[in-house]
Amino acid sequence: MVNGRETTKLLSPLWRRLRLLISRAVVTRTDSAKGLQILQLDLLRDETREVEHIEPYGFTARPLQGAEAIAAAVGGARGHLVALLATDRRYRKKGLAEGEVALYTDEGDELVFKRGRIVRLNAGSAVEVTAPKVTITASTSITLATPDVFATGNIKAQGDISDSTGSMQGMRDTYNGHDHDENDSSGPTEAPNQEMS
Repeated sequence: MVNGRETTKLLSPLWRRLRLLISRAVVTRTDSAKGLQILQLDLLRDETREVEHIEPYGFTARPLQGAEAIAAAVGGARGHLVALLATDRRYRKKGLAEGEVALYTDEGDELVFKRGRIVRLNAGSAVEVTAPKVTITASTSITLATPDVFATGNIKAQGDISDSTGSMQGMRDTYNGHDHDENDSSGPTEAPNQEMS
């Protein structure tokens, strides 16, 4: 029969491994040049390790120094630690409604999926989209709240183009139907023989 002291002695290594299976850590350095990003973590007292950072497919982020991480000892082996996630409470987007999702940076740029199926993109300097073709479909309207709109190529519209004083079609109608006094007989001229199309 095994007594309490013997049971403790037998189970002690198991409990120690279980306690060391998952650890909190602080990120001290990062290297994102490899296939899996490497994080240098401060773990237990006087324990610093370089570990692989396991990230979901299609998503990656390079944590800042001072970010926090959760490290797991694969197979219970402390020599085979991996970082499961890294977060940074200093910059985490706060105040989201239940169900909202946000991507954010420490500089304040953010992409927020809000309630009511609203998506908000906020960039501090610029938004760049690069593709051979870009299509934006809006069932009611698009508003450009900016002092200037620049295009480096042609602008084509299937519908009418208007500004604060009238439309392109209104200008065509005015031009095509205009007349003025003749110089020789003071009568009106006929409409132009070349219409604006």
